[in-house]
Amino acid sequence: MRLHPYLLSILVTLLLIVTSCTATQQSASAQLSDTQFESKVLEIIRKNPQVILDSVQSYQKSQAQQEEQLRDKVLSQIRQEPRLLIRNSPVTGSSSQKIIFAEFSDFECPFCARGYAVVKEFMEKYKQDVTLVFKHFPLAEIHPQAEPAAYASWAAMQQGKFWEYHDALFEQQNRLGEDFYLEIAKTLKLDIAKFNRDRQSEAAKAAVKKDFELGKSLGVRGTPSFVMNGVFFSGVPNLRDLDNLVTQLKAAP
Repeated sequence: MRLHPYLLSILVTLLLIVTSCTATQQSASAQLSDTQFESKVLEIIRKNPQVILDSVQSYQKSQAQQEEQLRDKVLSQIRQEPRLLIRNSPVTGSSSQKIIFAEFSDFECPFCARGYAVVKEFMEKYKQDVTLVFKHFPLAEIHPQAEPAAYASWAAMQQGKFWEYHDALFEQQNRLGEDFYLEIAKTLKLDIAKFNRDRQSEAAKAAVKKDFELGKSLGVRGTPSFVMNGVFFSGVPNLRDLDNLVTQLKAAP
C-alpha cells in the first residue's frame, strides 16, 4: 500500500496512540513488522474512516489555499510588470512589449494545436500591439513526445529558429518523433551536431522545467493556458474574447 506522506503521518500518529503501552522511544512503524504495520493501517482506516477523510480534506484545503495565495502573488507581480514573463523565452510580435501574451503549451496536446491556429490568426492582426511569449508546459504523463519536442524546439531557439520549428511541430503534430525532429532541423538548415547537443543538454531540461514551474505557480493545470498582462485563462481561446481583452488593455491608463 502506498500512502501520501501526510496520510501516513496521521496513521503513524494513531498507531503511536494505540501502541502507547509499550514504553519505548521507537516509532510505531519501527516496532511493527511490515505485515503488522499494514494490518494496523487497514484496521485504523476501517475503524476511523471519517477521521482519515477529514484529515485529508483539511490537508487538501490547506494546499489549495497556499496555491491560491501564491498564484495571486505571482499574477499581481505580472500585472505590475508584464515583462517578467519574458525572461529567456522566445518572443514574437510587438517590440514595445506593452501587452505581453504568454502561452503555456504542449506540442503533443491536440487542444494546443487548435489554440495554435487561433493564436496565429490573432497575432497576424495584433503583431504591432502584442508580444507573444511561448512557455513550455509538457504534460509528460499523458504525452510521451511532449518533452522531446520541447527540448528540440529549445535547441532550435539556440540557432534562432524557434518559431519556425514551433510552427512545424504544431502543423504536423501527428508526426512527432525522433525522425521528424531531425527532419525539421535539416529543413531549417540547423547545425545538426549542435542541435543534438543542445536538445540533450541539462540546459534544455532546466529551461523547460523552469517554464513548467512558473506555470504551476500561476495555476496552470492543463494546456493551453494563457496570461495576458496578468489576466489568466485556460482552454482554446476565442478570437472575439482576445480582441476584447486587447481593447481593454489598450484603453487602460
